[in-house]
Amino acid sequence: MSNIVIVGTQWGDEGKGKIVDQLAENADMVVRFQGGNNAGHTMVVKGEQIICHLIPSGIIQGKTCMIGNGVVVDPAVLISEMDNLASKGINAGPENLLISERAQIIMPWHKSIDNARETMKGIKKIGTTGRGIGPCYEDKMNRSGIRFVELLDTEEFEENVREVLKEKNFYLEKYLNAEPLDPETVIKEYLGYAKRLAAHVKNISVIINNGIKAGKKVMFEGAQGTHLDIDHGTYPFVTSSNTVAGNACCGAGVGPKELGEVLGIVKAYTTRVGAGPFPSELFDDVGNKIQEVGAEFGATTGRKRRCGWLDMVILKNAAILNGLTGITITKLDVLGGLDTLKICTGYDCKGEIMDTFPASLKKLAKCKPIYENLPGWTEDISGVRNYDDLPENAKNYLKRIEELLEIPIKIISVGPDREETMVIDNPFV
Repeated sequence: MSNIVIVGTQWGDEGKGKIVDQLAENADMVVRFQGGNNAGHTMVVKGEQIICHLIPSGIIQGKTCMIGNGVVVDPAVLISEMDNLASKGINAGPENLLISERAQIIMPWHKSIDNARETMKGIKKIGTTGRGIGPCYEDKMNRSGIRFVELLDTEEFEENVREVLKEKNFYLEKYLNAEPLDPETVIKEYLGYAKRLAAHVKNISVIINNGIKAGKKVMFEGAQGTHLDIDHGTYPFVTSSNTVAGNACCGAGVGPKELGEVLGIVKAYTTRVGAGPFPSELFDDVGNKIQEVGAEFGATTGRKRRCGWLDMVILKNAAILNGLTGITITKLDVLGGLDTLKICTGYDCKGEIMDTFPASLKKLAKCKPIYENLPGWTEDISGVRNYDDLPENAKNYLKRIEELLEIPIKIISVGPDREETMVIDNPFV
């Protein structure tokens, strides 16, 4: 099977963008299947950092990139990304970048509602990015959203905006104490986006399936991580879409038989942005060192990431939910210089030993990590390009992860640049 799904196994920020960029060399199409610009993929190519929030990472390799119907799209952000890529000599024109006609559009009221709700909740806020992702998905499920196919129909779009804003402005003003929006201003702004993006809007489901029939290789790119999944994550501290591999089918418009390999991206430790439970979180100097050395700041928000030891409970959960066939370990170099490394192998919940991830946040809050200690290494491994050249303790750490997870490591990343990678078993060839 030539197709592959790339997913995050933790709480996002695992380094998916770099790996998609790396593997895109062997792909013909790269398809983003969920999320919005609340995610950011950071790639470093020849020392230059490039961040994509909506456009699939494969654009850098000149591949045909598609934004699936499962993605919610802020057109202003998308156009800004296209222009930024063009300024770096990267083609994001309609021959390289396609948008599903069924993809939902983030409207100004979605962002207004998102921010006003968080303000109202105060200390009980979820910790959203304020980019309107959740409210847009809400309208999608409520059957009141606006898709690209409607945006390109001027008459229908104008009618929809005026009708929807009757309800949204009432909600903004009367309940959230926020400013109302002028429908005519919104219409004028978004019809400008429509002109710019019209040539990119297609039925990508047909294009992908025709490509597969013709023998083309497709990479399905997810955003965020498994434990931010709306169904399977640490609800309600989750994102608003399904982040697991199965959603590649729904979010791109292909059948399950078209999915082949499922590669889970695993950071060598664990991080999380924003609120929510995190059993293996560190609050000491080790956690601070990992945060500093790993430059753990969100690519989209700039928020400091919380850091902790590798948690095998959530990784095993991710393996089940995604049907992982292999994993990639990223940021292994960050752990260099630590005398002792710890792997969380289970939870102690008031005397109850657990090796599965509980659904109840109340129960999860009582869980204490059970650690297995391994010796660290002092060598700088960022220059290592062959597995055999890694320090023995680094290899032992990787072997123990494989033993506990029972899934092979196929790629190891020891730095942000494309070249700072060891491909043990390319899952895409």
